[in-house]
Amino acid sequence: MSERIADLVSRMTAAEKLGQLQIIFRPNHDDAAALVRRGIGSMFWPKSATATNALQREAVENTRLGIPLLIGLDVIHGQRTIAPVPLAQAASFDPAMVEELAALAAREARSGGVNWTFSPMVDVSRDPRWGRVVEGFGEDVLLNAALGAAMVRGYQGDDLAAATSIAATAKHFVAYGQPEGGRDYNTVDVSDHRLRNVHLEPFRAVVTAGAASVMASFNTVAGVPVHANRRLLTGILKDEWGFDGVVVGDADGVANLVPHRVATDLDDAVALAYGAGIDIEMGGTPESIGWGAERLDSARLDDAVRRVLSLKERLGLFETPYVDPDAEITEPSTESRALVRAAAARSAVLLRNDGTLPLGAPRRMLLTGPYATSTDHLGAWTQYFGARSVSIADELAAQHPEIAVTVLPGVGFVEDDADDIGGVIAAVPGHDVVVVCVGEPSSFSGEAASRSDLRLPGRQAELIRAVAAAGVPVVVVMANGRPLVVADWIDQAPAVLEVWHGGTEAPAAIVDLLFGVAEPAGRLPMSFPRAVGQIPIHYDHENTGRPATTRGSLRLTTTDVAVEGPANVAEKFTSKYLDLDLGPQFPFGHGSGYATFAYGEPRLSASVISAGERVELTVEVTNTSTRTGDEVVQVFVEDLVASVAPPVRRLVAFARRTLAPGETSTFSFAIGPAQLGFRLTDGTLAVEPGAFVLHVGPTLAATRPVPLHVAL
Repeated sequence: MSERIADLVSRMTAAEKLGQLQIIFRPNHDDAAALVRRGIGSMFWPKSATATNALQREAVENTRLGIPLLIGLDVIHGQRTIAPVPLAQAASFDPAMVEELAALAAREARSGGVNWTFSPMVDVSRDPRWGRVVEGFGEDVLLNAALGAAMVRGYQGDDLAAATSIAATAKHFVAYGQPEGGRDYNTVDVSDHRLRNVHLEPFRAVVTAGAASVMASFNTVAGVPVHANRRLLTGILKDEWGFDGVVVGDADGVANLVPHRVATDLDDAVALAYGAGIDIEMGGTPESIGWGAERLDSARLDDAVRRVLSLKERLGLFETPYVDPDAEITEPSTESRALVRAAAARSAVLLRNDGTLPLGAPRRMLLTGPYATSTDHLGAWTQYFGARSVSIADELAAQHPEIAVTVLPGVGFVEDDADDIGGVIAAVPGHDVVVVCVGEPSSFSGEAASRSDLRLPGRQAELIRAVAAAGVPVVVVMANGRPLVVADWIDQAPAVLEVWHGGTEAPAAIVDLLFGVAEPAGRLPMSFPRAVGQIPIHYDHENTGRPATTRGSLRLTTTDVAVEGPANVAEKFTSKYLDLDLGPQFPFGHGSGYATFAYGEPRLSASVISAGERVELTVEVTNTSTRTGDEVVQVFVEDLVASVAPPVRRLVAFARRTLAPGETSTFSFAIGPAQLGFRLTDGTLAVEPGAFVLHVGPTLAATRPVPLHVAL
């Protein structure tokens, strides 16, 4: 705490302190100005640099202490130039790219007066029914931690006071990504073991990376709503980890303590929330400022105020509360468009390919499906301040005027009318290739957008099956904000490209990918289930005492098994579904590209180490194709025997690199306590002696084992 902050706190009245601890949803300008004069300390962005300066002027020039405002906004994957949604960014397996995209968003947002964003989301998400998976980095702990930290670095830069930096908010603390039934805002009940080893670890990483604030989550954890959970907000986050930033509540999360039935009224809710460790309440009304104030501990109140004022100081707001309206960025630039175009391509995942992709030089192409003509590529959580994209059909015509393109959407996103499918099939003859553009509208993912049915909506699957049976090469391009169930058509589609919701330049990137100008070398950050009934189906599950090796059979009865012999009896009583093959349709980390690669034998610098030592793992990778391409090397650990049941595999390292034709590159990874250990329920990192296996390769299904022993 600086001398300035100490002096301010010593001179503030109780009302002025309370005003610093609330952010109220977007009132009109006159009401907002009145609130600022009353001492409110934070506002949502009023949509321009000029309007922001006007509110800052009210705070600095028309209040007793002249304290500037925090100006918050959900800058999730871009401000004016929209990048791919975070789940798509996760598919890139590229922390440097994620950092660069966050830095772009920060520059654009800060130029308009925004100084605080509610991002990144680092909830480990293992239920694709939950619409907010689009906001995060998927099902893996390490990927969430690495990309969340990269996004924090991009937003905040080296100096929060810089004109290109904004304060990051890690959300949603904690375990919000595991709601029962995949329903947003729903109950979460996790063991301390899973809390420590799965849900808390990405937050530990972003706090270590310097995240300026953390947002509490809507859910309960073991029966206690997080907004009232002192053990989590104060005990772990602030005391154990030493987090000295701001804890902000989620939208009306404090008021929600009443319907949670842990608070009798709003006064009670406010007292519970601030007592638990909330520093800024998001939501409420002008009338609610100060509710519960008489029940707040004075030391806790001062601590919250110090945290808020210190963040404003770190942002340089006391010295520079205003921004230059003439320098506000209101449109994408040539450079920003190029960046998000490359990012959209790097985020694409080639789910399967029989050689149809990349396309050669087709003379006639049939473009069909609802995404052929749709411009809905921006994705969930776009503020829509003039952001827009074109359609795939428009982009294809612009890039390849030499191709005769027939555009017939055939079906809509959700409509039950399939009458136009016949017209599409009638048009197939005479075309060299059919590209079917399908997916979910952006509104189908995001907050309050849970789905119980994860198949393509409407009659899109029917269109794919009909086109695939027509005898012409087919490519399916799928744009969506979550993993989907594709079992009803995937085996009939020879080439499938997952492009997610790719942002401003998504259509340009899609055309680049189709023709091989760009490489679809991403990997899945979440598993694609075979059926909704499998969920959750994450790759890093624990083994049961009866793991299955073959699928079940609805035709098999207990009597039949008994007759057939003991081996079949043993296989029947294993953990599986009678009506599904084992495992997901496509597991975490699945993907390839157009280039091909060969792996040398992985090597360890030592095969036996002590619990506190590190070892270097190296593997040579060679581009065996005639084109430049990207390879993603993934390293998983398998703990053969532990004191608690370990995951069957756990990602502990990864790297993405571009290799020229014939080029060989050596990938090196440091393996030590962080990769081999696990968290005890008190947060301590434990590395147990015994046998481990490191699995190295481009995907889970194509790894090579390397034994490692940790000695006593």
